[in-house]
Order: sequence, then C-alpha cells, then structure tokens
Amino acid sequence: MNRVAVRLVLSHLVVALLGGLATVVVVRALTPVIFDRSTGMGQMMGRGPGSGTQQQVRTQVVDALTQAIGVGLLVGVVAAAGFGVLAATRLVRPLQRVGETTRLIAAGRYDVRVEPPHETELAALADDVNTLGRALAETEARRTRLLGEVAHEMRTPLTVVDGYVEGMIDGVLPTGPEELGKVSDEVRRLRRLADDLSALSRAEEGRLALQPRPADLAAVVTAAAERLRPQAEDAGLELVVTAAGPVEAVVDPDRVAQVVTNLVGNAVRATPPGGRVEVSVGTKAGAAVVTVADTGEGLAADDLERVFERFYRVAGRRREGADTGSGIGLTVARGIARAHGGELTAASDGPGRGARFVLRLPTGRPAS
Repeated sequence: MNRVAVRLVLSHLVVALLGGLATVVVVRALTPVIFDRSTGMGQMMGRGPGSGTQQQVRTQVVDALTQAIGVGLLVGVVAAAGFGVLAATRLVRPLQRVGETTRLIAAGRYDVRVEPPHETELAALADDVNTLGRALAETEARRTRLLGEVAHEMRTPLTVVDGYVEGMIDGVLPTGPEELGKVSDEVRRLRRLADDLSALSRAEEGRLALQPRPADLAAVVTAAAERLRPQAEDAGLELVVTAAGPVEAVVDPDRVAQVVTNLVGNAVRATPPGGRVEVSVGTKAGAAVVTVADTGEGLAADDLERVFERFYRVAGRRREGADTGSGIGLTVARGIARAHGGELTAASDGPGRGARFVLRLPTGRPAS
C-alpha cells in the first residue's frame, strides 16, 4: 500500500466507484419525480385501474436506468483501473530511472545522466539530478587535482629538509644558523599548508573558532595590509590603504587579518607590475565594510561565485612562475566572514579590468 503505483491505481478506482455510486443514488431519487412530471402520471396516480400499470412502468424505468448505470459503473471502474495503471507506469518509470541514476552517482559514476521525461515536474527533477551529477564531477576533479598539488607542495619542502638533514648527518653540511634556517623555512611551508587544509575543513563544517572582542577594524585591516607592502613593492605595485577613521566592531582580529591578508595577497599576485592595489575600510548602512580592489586580471561573470568554491582557481589567471596558492584561501575567507554573521563577495568589470572583493561585517557581536 505504500507504493506510489498502487496508491495511484487505487485512487482512480475510488474516484470511479464514488462517482458511480453517487450517480446511482441521484438517478434513483430523481428519475421517478422527473418521469412523473414529464408524463403527467403524478396527477393520474390512484385515479383508475390503470394506476397500477403506470406505477409498474415507472418502477421498470427506474430499474432499467439503475441496471444501465451499474453496467456503466463496471465499465468505468475497469477503465479507471486501466488508466490508473497507465498513469502509474508513466510516473513510476521516470522515478525509477532517477533512482537508478542517483545510486550510480552515489557510487562515483558522475558521468551518468537522466533522460528528461515529457512531464514538466519530472523533467525538472531529472535536470536537478543531472546538475547534481555535474557539480559532483567538477568537485571530484578539483579534489583529485588538489591531492596532486598538495602532494607536489609537500614533496618539495620534504626533499629539501631530507637533503639538508642527510647532509648534516654525513658531515657534508654544517649545522649552522643559515642551514638550519633553510630547514625551518621549509617546515613553516609545510605547516602553512597543513593549516590551510585544517582551516578549510573547519570552515566547511561551520566550526571555525572565533574569539570576538571589541576592536578597531580600521587598525586591524591597516596592519594586515601593511604587512604585505614589501611583497607589493617587490612586485612593482602601488599599495594604497585608506581608513575613514576608527571603525569599532566586535570581531576576531586574527581571523579578520587572515581574510585581509588572503585578499591582498591574491590581488598582488593577480596584478601585473605598474598596477595598483587599494584597501579601504569604513562603514555603510550600519555595517563595517572592507574593500580590496586591484587593477589586475579581473574576473569573468561566471567566476564571481566560483572563486569561492574549494579548490577552484581561474584557468590561465596567474602569470607564469607566480605562486598559484592552494585554491582554498577564498573558501576559508568566506567561511570566516559568515562565521562573523557577515559576507564576502566579488565583483569585476570583466577580464583585464581588475576585481573588487568586499567584506561586510556587522558591528555587533557575531552569532554563536
């Protein structure tokens, strides 16, 4: 009884039976009245020996109509059952195909597709399943690519550390501050990669740890941006930081600095020499607003949201030889913004025309 097809057939039968029974009741109740009125028998009833015959005729008419309706009811029930089976088949088959496809997708077959049926609602469901399959395929491709990139990122510092340590053990290299400093640099590189992956996991699970406290957001943003000034100057860029006075907000200063560092670092990498990176902080409509704008490579309209997807990086966006990053910084940055009850968005006039990232934060305490 819990199967959709059975319920659909039974519903057709119930409708047919109720309609037939209602028709029988109405016909038996109204036929004598209408018959008497149309033949004038109502006035002649009881006026002579023919009245019994007239009564018999009326009864026979009612019985004949009832029998005819009974036959029609039987035919209607059979037809309703047939149409119910047909309707159930047309409904259940597409649902079965959708179910088979989702099971294949769950098993990792992201290339399978559901053929959209003719029914509008079922076609919309099939399109949703196909969209899910494509999205999972893209995510899996990015995940696979990330694993390869993480392995590559780890292999380089591990090779350097291994080489230096072996050299020191064999006495080929001295254990002086310079050599140990290079080993320390590679260890910090590995730690940064591990921290990025850990932050990504916490951001996607909605469990980023915040320690909010009253702070001057202008001072936090300015300090974070100024730490990257040497990097901007080495890249031949002009870095401009402006703040419209103190901006008081209840935030986690370290997390906000992490977001600003990521945004400014991305802007520096995306902007060719001679370009400009602007960082501004102020208030608008009762919220604190931090804007990082550059005159660099810009973004296409389709990439304005996708840059926040984990592992996604715009194809051909980075200059040759530049640090491409891990592709998860913006995902973590948006997670931090939302953990504060704010939002991080991107805007651009198109490729080659620069990009703007806007961080909006409430000035009150973020929701726990």
